[in-house]
Amino acid sequence: MRAAGFLALAFVSCSFAASAATVAELPPLAGEPPVGDTDWLVARPEAKAAVYAAPDGGIALSNGLIRRTFRLAPNAATVGLDNVATGEPYLRGVKPEAVVTVNGVRIEVGGLKGQPNHAFLRADWLDTLTTAPEAMRFTGFSTGPAEERFAWKRVRRAAPDAAWPPPGVHLAMDYAMPDGAPAELAGLRVTVHYEMYDGLPLYSKWITVVNGGKAAVTLDAFTSELLAAVEYSSDVEDRAGAARPPNLHVETDYAFLAMSPLNAGRHAYRWVPDPDYETQVNYEKKNPCLLEVGPDLGPAAVIKPGDTFASFRAFVLPYDGYDRERNGLALRRMYRTIAPWCTENPLMLHVRHSDPKTVLNAIDQCADTGFEMVILSFGSGFDIENEKEAYRKRLRQYADHAKEKGIEIGGYSLLASRSIDAKNDVVSPEGEPPAFGNSPCLLSEWGLDYFGKLRRFYETSGFTLLEHDGSYPGDACASAEHPGHRGLADSRWAQWRLITDFYHECRTNGVFLNVPDWYFLSGSNKTGMGYRETNWSLPRDQQVIHTRQNIYDGTWEKAPSMGWMFVPLTEYHGGGAAATIEPLDEHLDHYERMLVGNLAFGAQACYRGPELYDTPRVRDMVAKWVAWYKAHRDILESDLIHGRRADGRDVDWMLHVNPALKTKAMLVAFNPLDTPVERELKVSLYYSGLTETAAVTDPDGKTETLPLARDHTVRVRIALPPQGFTWRAFE
Repeated sequence: MRAAGFLALAFVSCSFAASAATVAELPPLAGEPPVGDTDWLVARPEAKAAVYAAPDGGIALSNGLIRRTFRLAPNAATVGLDNVATGEPYLRGVKPEAVVTVNGVRIEVGGLKGQPNHAFLRADWLDTLTTAPEAMRFTGFSTGPAEERFAWKRVRRAAPDAAWPPPGVHLAMDYAMPDGAPAELAGLRVTVHYEMYDGLPLYSKWITVVNGGKAAVTLDAFTSELLAAVEYSSDVEDRAGAARPPNLHVETDYAFLAMSPLNAGRHAYRWVPDPDYETQVNYEKKNPCLLEVGPDLGPAAVIKPGDTFASFRAFVLPYDGYDRERNGLALRRMYRTIAPWCTENPLMLHVRHSDPKTVLNAIDQCADTGFEMVILSFGSGFDIENEKEAYRKRLRQYADHAKEKGIEIGGYSLLASRSIDAKNDVVSPEGEPPAFGNSPCLLSEWGLDYFGKLRRFYETSGFTLLEHDGSYPGDACASAEHPGHRGLADSRWAQWRLITDFYHECRTNGVFLNVPDWYFLSGSNKTGMGYRETNWSLPRDQQVIHTRQNIYDGTWEKAPSMGWMFVPLTEYHGGGAAATIEPLDEHLDHYERMLVGNLAFGAQACYRGPELYDTPRVRDMVAKWVAWYKAHRDILESDLIHGRRADGRDVDWMLHVNPALKTKAMLVAFNPLDTPVERELKVSLYYSGLTETAAVTDPDGKTETLPLARDHTVRVRIALPPQGFTWRAFE
């Protein structure tokens, strides 16, 4: 840990292994690899992302699935964004490549003017377009491989095909101020960066701003992507804002205050009406078909002479259809590509107490049963901010014992949703209370000291997990007294930079991050699958159903490894004996159903209590199912196809699929009834990659070969005991 170090990062450092290029040096677009008939969600395409020379003297960025085309004269601008396989255009109009506001002056970066109708963009119009006199001018471009956003130290198991950095290509397009620009802005340069990745229809975009002048400038605001996209629907009316945005998923690493990607992006991007779109059907011209990517406050960043500012990154995933399952598979492929640490999925015990007897016993029990991680939970007495040597010595003893047993250990810390004092708390703008009611400012004296304590703890303790509750939720702070920011305008940007720099360091140093927020693209490993905490105080038989419902619902947009579940071994939020598993031996059947209900879906839970077992037969039950899970781990942590949602009335089931594995699919099914049942399930194996027959193996090792129907389905007969579980593996 100490070798890499936890160091506060400088303003911004940007280095890309790109080399200057000319259009003549690029391969011709006519040589772009053919699309073929293979579904990219079933078999990985052979085509790689590359930059091509377009016939009109422009360039194109393509990976065989999507293509972004640029005109280079009289200025650079995007003139096409297309689905290569279907020919469907996603773009209907030309906009600037970016917009920056510096020292109060709004400056367009590239772009072309004069499009007569923004409902569509005809090829014969392109030669008539002109450049705005005040816009920054394109000066050249460079290309190179996609590069890691930060380092990922792989210290634990991840998905077998996890790659970092993601294979792909990086295109950087440079712009300078036009002749006659104000003297204080004349040295300003902007580079617009694009990355496109192999094997999925995804691109990333961000900007860097260089101050080449002699005086500091202030970047008041920026828009790093302006995309005039084809509208989702054409409604004459706009009633209660019911119009849907275009069929593209947009996400950024400027994300917080949510456990879902849609809710986490509200401060980073927005779909707005396009003022240039005069011919739209919507009578009031309010169709939300213009994508604007940029912070809604700030950054108000001061850029000194010679310094570089880097924006956050946006990722755009154009969907190729409207099916919920297919779009969910695409989204999960995206996360595995640009945040592969989200496939780290250790089995974890949340230890309820932090005294030596409890912790050392918990470590031993994890080793006995195959669990992989101990977390000193909230309310346990663990205090990550306590720097007294006697206390840290005890924690190092815990870490040493855990290492000896092959177990990781970590702990809990609360950041936001608490008050420090008037000097260090967020000073909220009028009408904007803190997200959690109370919160310190991360850039107050307390906040800077807090992050220093975290860094020192992970440098010296031997702990390798942080459960960071109440992570930064995006609170703005109007204080002018805090040492880490100047005032309201730069407060959100600067606080986000601080916490994401720290998370990057955690990823670089192999520290696992449990964060109940959407920080995946900044390095976190896991968030809540999606649950209401008080549901774990319900009677035990209801908790079983909620477990399977939460995973069914949460895995539309998350891979199984991305969301934690909960199992209250001890009482949690009340409920008494009827809600609690302890004594574990007395409720062995329920404990087993909760354990299997998580493991069979590839999801890990926070098993919260002082111990995993209280008798040998409980130990053996836990060890049995952990061993089963590990024997099938690759397929169980693969994507889930949603079958029937749990409702307590009939068999519920889902199907894991992964065409890259020998076991290409696994059906997991549950009987919530108190009577045995037999069912014939119609299961689609399309996304497994199987095409004609499937060898189906049951828990007893019996195998039968079933033919696939024309729609890729098979009919599978299953028998389940009361409250029982079964599975089938497909090869």
